[in-house]
Order: sequence, then structure tokens, then C-alpha cells
Amino acid sequence: MAFNSAAFLFAFLPLCMLVYFLVPRRFRSARNAVLLLFSLAFYAWGGVRLLPILLASCAFNYAAGLLLGRYRRAWLLALAVAADAALLGYCKYAGFFAANLAALGLNVAAPSVILPAGISFFTFQSIAYLADVYRGTISPERNALRFTLFTAFFPQLLQGPILRYADFGGALARRTETAEDVSAGLVRFCFGLAKKVLLADAIGVAADAAFSAGARLTTAMAWIGAAGYTLQLYLDFSGYTDMALGLGRVFGFTLPENFDYPYIAKSAGEFWRRWHKTLSFWFRDYVYIPLGGSRTGATRQVWNLLAVWLLTGLWHGAAWTFVFWGLYYCVLLLGERFVWGRLLEKCPAWARHVYTLLLVTAGWVLFRAPTLAQAGSMLAAMFGFAPAGAGSGEALYYLKEFRWEWIFSILAATPIKVVLERRLAAAEEAGSRASALVSSLGVKLLASALLGFSCVRLLSSTFRSFLYFQF
Repeated sequence: MAFNSAAFLFAFLPLCMLVYFLVPRRFRSARNAVLLLFSLAFYAWGGVRLLPILLASCAFNYAAGLLLGRYRRAWLLALAVAADAALLGYCKYAGFFAANLAALGLNVAAPSVILPAGISFFTFQSIAYLADVYRGTISPERNALRFTLFTAFFPQLLQGPILRYADFGGALARRTETAEDVSAGLVRFCFGLAKKVLLADAIGVAADAAFSAGARLTTAMAWIGAAGYTLQLYLDFSGYTDMALGLGRVFGFTLPENFDYPYIAKSAGEFWRRWHKTLSFWFRDYVYIPLGGSRTGATRQVWNLLAVWLLTGLWHGAAWTFVFWGLYYCVLLLGERFVWGRLLEKCPAWARHVYTLLLVTAGWVLFRAPTLAQAGSMLAAMFGFAPAGAGSGEALYYLKEFRWEWIFSILAATPIKVVLERRLAAAEEAGSRASALVSSLGVKLLASALLGFSCVRLLSSTFRSFLYFQF
């Protein structure tokens, strides 16, 4: 079930909130049980036969956490992590490796495996939990219901953000849900839904047209496709995150922020401190630093970064395009660290921003293309190895047809919202309580209008799933 589906918006979410808030606040375990039941129903909606995989993962990691809390042995942690990795590897990569072995001439049949939704997210979340229990930074959760809810919490189950038990566990037993939290959470949900439905899906039409143009691809259309996908992916994924954080706040949870306006970054390193932050920090804390991080010599740092980015690429998908995308960022980050980093720091801010935006956009072409050959064709067309595009007029059509979506998408990718919030807060401090109420009401009215427009668009157009569902 997707957040942008009619079933979720008009049935699942209202019913979940109704049942949840009918339970008195003092019965915390009962409210947790309501969330757990709805979370499992949410997951089962996409396929009941996949639910046992999620439950088996929860049961295994719950038991492994208790054992690690009692014995705290490195070999026990290694076995538990290996089991989690094996489940993820078989479900997600068995077909990829079998196909590559078959291409080498080996008689290997590719297994037919249905990829469980969200498996990359809840597996990494479980591994982090086990590692933190082993390190002694958290105590193992002894309540099976609370641990299962930590793993299966429906707002973030399918696309994150990746949770840490140290941040989430306390709220399972002790949290408050206020009317202000519910209101603010729903407002953020509406803005996130509008990002997805009104902007990302529209811009995605232009991106899809460019990536499927084939022999008709021109330089102008290649840039339309690359820029369109760059905006689409951000608005789609950050829109989901806004919805997840909004829903979390409705039920009293503070989920971690996952984006910090990555397209204003001035280096590839800064970009990855702003994009999908919970994944970047996961690899930093559970792979890069345990391997030695930056405390080792230059050669070891190269190998550490190579390991991280190979895993990062594969985490996103079982395809060579993702492997090379990971290697692409490994080269960029190594270059900034050891080769051109000092020169980059001496450049003016605008030049560093252009440098980063061009490299990130080129990287998204590799990320989006189904094959390395198509990625090469798109990149070649972008840099002039294609007709200029004056004949077909396709590029101009997609610019005109979605002109308002392009404008608002670009604005949504900048921190203009932060600037407006600061100015509103300053005006409220300097003004009266009445002005604060007016500004608050204005935001809620805007959110309501966006919800209405989003629902109309959903009911009148083809459903488009979230891009990160495939990961």
C-alpha cells in the first residue's frame, strides 16, 4: 500500500487514527498494539505471502538481540549479521548473480524470488540494532511487541528513514501525542503528498520521455531528461520522507530527518551529508568506521571508501548500473579528498555549486538508466554527441507543458521554505498573538488546498509508485 493511493488516504489512515486515538492515552501498550496491527496489515496489503518474511526477521533479530545483550560475543554478532545479510542477499541479489554466472557460460538457473518490499530498509535497521546492543550503547528490547513495532512501523517501513533504536525505543514506552503534534504532522504529510503527486509525477513524465526516446534523443531532450529525473527523484523521495515524518509525529514519534536540501551542496562529500542522511550515516557508523575510517593511511582509506561505495551501489539495486554508480561516487570522493579538494575550496561558491550539480546530475543518469549502454548514450547526448534538437521541438514542448511544475520543483529543492519559516517566526515574535494565529491558519489552509489538489490529481490520472520502492 502506498501513501499516495486512495486506499491509504481514504480508508487505512483515517481508520488507523480513529482506532488509535479511541484508546485512552494511559494504555500505552494498547496503542502500540493498534499501531503494530495496522503496520502488519499495511505490509500484508502488498502481498500476504511476504508477511512471514518480515515476521521471521523480527523474531530472529529480537532473539539475537537478547543473546547479544547477555553474552556480547563478536562471533555471535557476526553470525546474526551474516544471517540478516544472507536473507537480503538471496531475496535481492540471487537472480543478479545467477544471471551473471550464466553469462560467463556456467549452467546456473536464476531463481524466481519475489523481492519483499522494504527489505533493504528493515534489514539495515535490524543490523544497526544488533551492533548497538553488542557495543553496549543500548540495552536489548525485551518486549517482543515493541521490538516488532520498531521494525515494522508503517510510516517508515518501506522507504525509511532508517531508524536507530536509541532514538526510537524510548518513545515506544513513553511518548505524548498532542493536538499540536497531530496538526503539524498532518500538515507535513500534505506537503509531502503534494511534492510527490503534483510535482514529482509531472516532472517524471518529461524524464521518462527522454529516457525512452531511443534514436530520437537530442541534446536538448537529454538535458530535459537528466534535469527532470534529478528533480523527480528528490521530490519523490523527500516527499515520502515528509509524509513518513508527518505520520510519525501524529502518533507521537520524532523520526530522523533524511534530507537537508542536497542540491545546494558545494561538493560531492557535502551532497552525501545532505542526501538520504540516515543511509549515509549508517554506512559511516557500521561499515566505514569499523574498517578504520579516516584514521588509517591513505591506501587503507581508499579501500575503505571503495568497500562502502560498492555496498552503497549494490544496496540500491542488483544491476551493474548501480555498481558503477557507486564506483563513480567513490572516485569523486577520493578525488575531493586527495587530488582536487584544496583547489575546489579556493573556487567561488557559485562555481563549487555548479560543479556539484553537474556531477550529481550526471550520476543520476547512471542511476536511472536500465543499462550501461543507455546511460552512455544519454551522457553522450548531453555533452553534444547528438542532434541539437531544433527539429523535433520535444524539449520545448515538455518545458512549456510543465512550466509551472518546473518552477515549483526548483523552488521546492531550495531552502526557500526555511527562509519563509524564519521570517514568519520573527514576525510572530515581533507581532501579536493574533498575527501568529493568522500565519498558522494560513499554513493549514495551504496544506488543505494542496491535499485537495493532490486527491483530484490522484483520482484523475494513472497511479505512479514511489521510486525508492524498488530498493
